[in-house]
Amino acid sequence: MDLKHVLGKDSIALHLQGRTKEEIIDELLVAAGKSGRVRDIKAARRAIMEREGRMSTGMKHGIAIPHGKTDAVSDLVACIGVSDNGVDFEALDQVDCRIFILTLSPADKTGPHLQFLAEVSLLFKSEEKRAAILASATQEEVLKILTE
Repeated sequence: MDLKHVLGKDSIALHLQGRTKEEIIDELLVAAGKSGRVRDIKAARRAIMEREGRMSTGMKHGIAIPHGKTDAVSDLVACIGVSDNGVDFEALDQVDCRIFILTLSPADKTGPHLQFLAEVSLLFKSEEKRAAILASATQEEVLKILTE
């Protein structure tokens, strides 16, 4: 999957201000909403929070991947957020998260969602890429790191 088809400059939010999981998700939904492809932000939020209720999407290495399946989107919608401060996302390694990848996908389409998550998870296994994203000053820099 070519991440450039899913991510754009407007789908990257730097300097997230949220201090809680819910606040971060709300900020990410604002970024996702800029795509114009999220028909119902409240329904999207419900889907993500329902998924978080089953099991936290805090991964390892300061990364969280909040996601949900919802009829609020027709195709995969994704955004990346970076926080200057760590946020407790109940991560597997108990490390606060600073990089967030939010995805929304239609309930009836699994393939693109799984391809995107697989591609992104490979990128974030690299300590160098994670550090570069955290040090990025612009959305363009983050996009370049993710799509190189």
